[in-house]
Amino acid sequence: MKNYFLLLFFWFSTILFAQTTAKVVRIKDGDTVVVLLEGNIQKTLRLAEVDCPESGQAFGKNAKQFTSDQVFGKQITFVQTDEDRYGRTIAKIYYDNKYLSAEIIKAGFGWWYFYFSKDKNLGKLQDEAKAQKLGLWSDPNAVSPWEYRKLKREGNISN
Repeated sequence: MKNYFLLLFFWFSTILFAQTTAKVVRIKDGDTVVVLLEGNIQKTLRLAEVDCPESGQAFGKNAKQFTSDQVFGKQITFVQTDEDRYGRTIAKIYYDNKYLSAEIIKAGFGWWYFYFSKDKNLGKLQDEAKAQKLGLWSDPNAVSPWEYRKLKREGNISN
């Protein structure tokens, strides 16, 4: 029985913490990239724990450019954490010994997506970026992407 639980533990650990290596071939926006897997298979990854401004929103293009500067054309590793309602893989992306979501938040190009994250360190990085008025925090009226999407759905913002 003890061996059964040990085997089960290792099986779950492998599934949960399996890292995949891929090359970033496209940046859709600040928090969504397309990677090329083995066998020339493309996969869309939505970054975990961060929400960047939408493309029509202030700093949306800056967030996309920042993400591109960090990972476009590079080999990255990622760990899938979930799948969103659009079928995208939610993933933690690592490159050059850095965690991409943390780098985006630290530079002020994304919000800590606290609703889906328990990593309080990301909140601290956001507070530091805010205090230094980095990136989107230079705008005193910065609107979170989730609020922006809500306003758009309600018709309070036009395309």
